[in-house]
Amino acid sequence: MSDQSPPDRYKAEMPQIPGVSGPSSSRSPLNNPTVRMVGVLLTVLLVVFFGGRWMLRPRHTELPPAEPPPQIEVPSPAPDPNAALPHATQQDPGIASIAEMAQPWTSKQFFIRNGLTGENVPGLLIRLPASSASQENGYWAFSMNAPYGNCQLEYIKDLAKLKSDYDFSAAKHPMVGNPCSRTLYDPLKLSNLPGNVWVRGAIAQGSDLRPPLGIELKVQGKNINAVRME
Repeated sequence: MSDQSPPDRYKAEMPQIPGVSGPSSSRSPLNNPTVRMVGVLLTVLLVVFFGGRWMLRPRHTELPPAEPPPQIEVPSPAPDPNAALPHATQQDPGIASIAEMAQPWTSKQFFIRNGLTGENVPGLLIRLPASSASQENGYWAFSMNAPYGNCQLEYIKDLAKLKSDYDFSAAKHPMVGNPCSRTLYDPLKLSNLPGNVWVRGAIAQGSDLRPPLGIELKVQGKNINAVRME
């Protein structure tokens, strides 16, 4: 006997029952054009939806670097010209050296502490053309504050200014003037005050009541010291 199976033509066919369809595999929903169309539309809608969300997502933008705050330039205070001038005190009374005051009519500004008020009073040191009995008398120091009023005295070496500003043509050497009262003081002359007190700077012209307030000097070695005010 042969082991071969009988040909397919000998297989019995399934009987067809009226009103009943064939196997379900031949009727799969995926083969339905309507289902496929709906699937495509859903896919398109999902792509559009998620694509739109991606397009509209908040984007991280880098902020520009913050500008540094503007630098405000504070003007530095102007240097005080008086800071470089000597300030005579009891502990340090020096105001000049003999060498720098060697020439006649040389002058130097300084400050001296007023023992009564504690203020620094502006003073002027003048080298006189010839010394007399002592070395201290070869110099004259006085307060630049006028004895009365608020005016500042001035040291005038320009003889033409004495004539133009003070109408004084008789001067042969520098003078000290009060521009407020147009009073002139002669550094080479002494004046006798009440109480038989002699002070330098006799009035050569003007209405002031007395010469400038004198400052006592002491020469120690090569230094000139301002000791006290009159």
